[in-house]
Amino acid sequence: MAQMMKAAVFEAIKKIVVKEVPIPVIGPDEVLIKVKYTGICGTDWSIYNGWYSAEKLPMIGGHEFSGVIAETGKEVTRVKTGDRVTADINMACGTCFYCMNGASLQCPNFTQLGIHTDGSYAEYIKAPARLIHVLPDKLSFEEGAFIEPVSCCIHASKAMNAKLASSVAVIGCGLGVLHARMAVLRACAPVIVIGDNKKRLNIAKKMGADFILDVNEVADPVAEVKKLTGGRGADYVIEAVGKVKTYQQAWEMLRPGGTLSAFGITGGDDVMEIRPFDFVLGEKKITGSCAGAGPDWPESITLIENGRIDPKPLFSMKVPLEDLEWALHELRRDPDLFKIFVSPEITKREIL
Repeated sequence: MAQMMKAAVFEAIKKIVVKEVPIPVIGPDEVLIKVKYTGICGTDWSIYNGWYSAEKLPMIGGHEFSGVIAETGKEVTRVKTGDRVTADINMACGTCFYCMNGASLQCPNFTQLGIHTDGSYAEYIKAPARLIHVLPDKLSFEEGAFIEPVSCCIHASKAMNAKLASSVAVIGCGLGVLHARMAVLRACAPVIVIGDNKKRLNIAKKMGADFILDVNEVADPVAEVKKLTGGRGADYVIEAVGKVKTYQQAWEMLRPGGTLSAFGITGGDDVMEIRPFDFVLGEKKITGSCAGAGPDWPESITLIENGRIDPKPLFSMKVPLEDLEWALHELRRDPDLFKIFVSPEITKREIL
């Protein structure tokens, strides 16, 4: 009989059941990780509502995680039992056209832990050993569970490739706060963050943003960004909300010759209107970014370890695994909450 563990299973749309399931059986090149913490991501909310990966249900969700290696496959040599770790969640074939050309996120067989296959809202998760990253001693397990979202922002920053002293506007004050911090680290100026939550905007300001614009107080964010950038518009605009309206605003506040970084995920059928004229005579450009992968992960660890990015001001709460569904709704009810961590090892909620 298989050994059992506790897991939060997304059984159907808007239905999560915490129950006993078999502990994953690892292959020779895999490791079994005892989960410490998993951060709740907006993707989890999309899966819960059936907007994403509905065809994969029932499934254990969760992909922003940290833990300790409990078992290694017989062919694993680079990590060992007892190592404090996280894992790159992105699994690709390694042999197709895209993988061979350094674009593994476009692999036709691309799969992500906790998004397309069982994840970390459980006592244990298995992962390929080649994707494991050992946490430095100075990083907490909470910080370890935040490496994945930082890696996503790193990937977007590389794709956008902002030049020194260039202006950057960020629409959104969720992960937009981290995008702004990345722009500050690249010596961009001014860095402008646009959002609807004063607490989050103030965090962005403390992380180095030059200007914060509260859409509840600013009638026309496009006009305000142009005013702050010499009337031209921003050199770079990052859309980190995922709505057609904010993508249109991003395009409008972008100067001729500027670059729009598309990060926020819209609905699959959403359509945005763009004039081809702006591409040709305006020479505007767009870069896309969907996840952090490969070198983005160790770079994320380096930035957190050395204090270039301090995610702790973004940590809001820890909850037991049994409270996952409550926490998903609470994040929508209370906009001041930022990152909630779920743990199979705690029994009560803790405010951070």
